[in-house]
Amino acid sequence: MTTLAAGWTGHDTRLIGAALVGIALIVVLITKAKLHPFLALILGSGLLGLAAGMPVDKLIEGFTKGVGSTVAGVGVLIALGAMLGKLLADSGGADQIVDTIMGKASGARLPWAMALVAALIGLPMFFEIGLVMLIPVVLLTARRSGQPLMLLGIPALAGLSVLHGLVPPHPGPLVAVDALNADLGLTLGLGVLVAIPTVIVAGPLFAKLASRWVTATVPEHLVPKPTEAHARRPSFAATLSTVLLPVVLMMGKALADILLDKENTVRRALDFLGSPLVALLAAVLVGMVTLGRGAGFGRDRLSTSIAASLPPIAGILLIVGAGGGFKQTLIDAGVGDVITSLATDANFSPLLLGWLIAVAIRLATGSATVATISAAGIIAPLAAGMEPAQSALLALAIGAGSLFFSHVNDAGFWLVKEYFGMTVGQTIKTWSIMETIISVTAIALIMPLSLLL
Repeated sequence: MTTLAAGWTGHDTRLIGAALVGIALIVVLITKAKLHPFLALILGSGLLGLAAGMPVDKLIEGFTKGVGSTVAGVGVLIALGAMLGKLLADSGGADQIVDTIMGKASGARLPWAMALVAALIGLPMFFEIGLVMLIPVVLLTARRSGQPLMLLGIPALAGLSVLHGLVPPHPGPLVAVDALNADLGLTLGLGVLVAIPTVIVAGPLFAKLASRWVTATVPEHLVPKPTEAHARRPSFAATLSTVLLPVVLMMGKALADILLDKENTVRRALDFLGSPLVALLAAVLVGMVTLGRGAGFGRDRLSTSIAASLPPIAGILLIVGAGGGFKQTLIDAGVGDVITSLATDANFSPLLLGWLIAVAIRLATGSATVATISAAGIIAPLAAGMEPAQSALLALAIGAGSLFFSHVNDAGFWLVKEYFGMTVGQTIKTWSIMETIISVTAIALIMPLSLLL
């Protein structure tokens, strides 16, 4: 502690104060003034830079650079992920996955089947879209099977939430990977490794407790009525292959980088195919055939489906871009360097620090994406000299922290409350506790992994 105090300067105090003031402004603007996070992040970045004593021209230049590099690195991937998710929904491919798995499960296996369905659908889809798709399935299955709503609902929510926080190509993990210069394929592989036991603990296992704590009844007005099914649907095998294609390609690249020489022809091919842009683009192009054509779509219908996937993600892209600007402002002001020297001198685990910072911002703003972006920006200098596996685990630790205890300032909290017809108290006992279990279980798995890798 003496060393820490000796190395601390007044300038360091000013920088930390500026960061706290900037983050506080973002929190207040989002939670109290109900300002859109895009605008809140811009204003928070401005206040942070000015309070840190940055010249105005350097502040604007750095913010703009951060927005540009983040959108360039992440924006295209988010757009491609949205296209794949939309194709999956419109073609009936998502329904095919649900029907196939649910047809093979009954009784005690139903909660596990729900978690599996949610995880598969959650791979290419954003949380909100996956939730809207899965809720009718959960409600219908609960009514038909007679099982408690929470026993089936919690595993589905856990599957979606874990994938959203830990596994690319979701916006949060992508932003963390980009900010920390982590290897995407390695992050994806380790993310899946952490995600599986986390979904089991927070899903089917916690659901047994949650269903005893809260007796929720199926909201009849939300149960889907029988409608005309898709005239044609893509097969289960074709749908599953398309959903898993980008995962397989990116993980193939990660394994090739570990196992093969740089000059190896196979490694070169996998490096190209497994780059995130190519892997997701390939999945979209393949999906246009396997999902679109498989459902009997003509060129016009395919074009309409792809075009309709982009407007809903405009807000996400703007938030992610402004978050990149905020991250760059933190770095340019020197806040990251102060945190780095503090953590180094105090011998504090960067992974635990990243998790704690993400937890604090998540609790304050309610946004997992804002928490991930801000924490990654603050912690980025610590990742500079890390081994690839460690920087991938740092990205996952931040993602895990960003899921901690969703409450009344999170849009997801209200979505779940309304869809399941619960009170605020019941939603806290189920959804909020489940999110906390996900966050704590994930970091509890990540920390030992960091010692092994």
